[in-house]
Amino acid sequence: MRSGSRTSGGGPGPDTGGLTARISKISPGGKVTTVASGFPSVDVGPGGVNGVIGVSDVVFLDGDLYALVGGGGCSHGNPKNPSGIAKVDLKSGSWHLIADIGAWLKTHPAKYESADDFEPDGTLYSMIAVDGRLLAVEPNHGQVISVGPSGDIRQVIDISASEGHIVPTSIAARDGSLFVGNLNLFPIDPQWARILTISRPDDFDDFPPGLAPASGHRIVSSKAGFTTVVAVDFGPDGLLYVLELSDGAGFPTPGLGKVVRVLHSGAIEDVVTNLSVPTGMIFGPDHRLYVSNLGAAPAGAGQILRFDISPGW
Repeated sequence: MRSGSRTSGGGPGPDTGGLTARISKISPGGKVTTVASGFPSVDVGPGGVNGVIGVSDVVFLDGDLYALVGGGGCSHGNPKNPSGIAKVDLKSGSWHLIADIGAWLKTHPAKYESADDFEPDGTLYSMIAVDGRLLAVEPNHGQVISVGPSGDIRQVIDISASEGHIVPTSIAARDGSLFVGNLNLFPIDPQWARILTISRPDDFDDFPPGLAPASGHRIVSSKAGFTTVVAVDFGPDGLLYVLELSDGAGFPTPGLGKVVRVLHSGAIEDVVTNLSVPTGMIFGPDHRLYVSNLGAAPAGAGQILRFDISPGW
């Protein structure tokens, strides 16, 4: 599961880097063992009071384990260990970087980059596997990035080009479309975060000659009514579930995190409440919901919570 992620800006540094991040495996009985270690990590703020960036997500693709490395790069105090995607050997625990996304961001700048909240190496947050590739969300630059198993890097969409600095964080895929949620800026303004639906049209027959939109992925719809979105996933009932870091005005507050879902009517319904600065969520193969609680907190405070969820309608 996730080891935490940065939730507020402040520019590059002064962060203290290290090599203390790791990937852990949790058995059905709750036993925790280390799969791989030695990943770049960083305390965000004095003493890590705002949390720790390390391995921000993990994904299996064709049986291989990949890690989204969020704590690398010069601005995170780890100049010899870039931010990007690493492939992990499950037998030995060794790993190697296949894609230096930090370097790629420097040569592929976003359309809009916030002057007062800019991280040159990026703050990689979430990742999924789709159609044989890895799709990662970079919140600080506002891009969705595609990486192949060989390490080739492509831009899927620059969200900042149309939306500005809205801090996209999380991504899910369904029926050929991508669904991306955003954190928004602090102080928190409740219910103004959104879920963007991003698609790639196959043809433009309905458009007059010369007026067809540019090829590639584009935002086709947007649903507001959310607050500080940090994870999205589709449940066994086919509904979209959304994890909110904190749904009160101001700044993140323990106890105000929650999981909501979008019903067929379009209404947003609370599913799990009273979470404390959660940062990750996923449905397991057992159809249960797993939440990384206290993810935006000092190292050692994190929890993995499991919930049985009744289907929605």
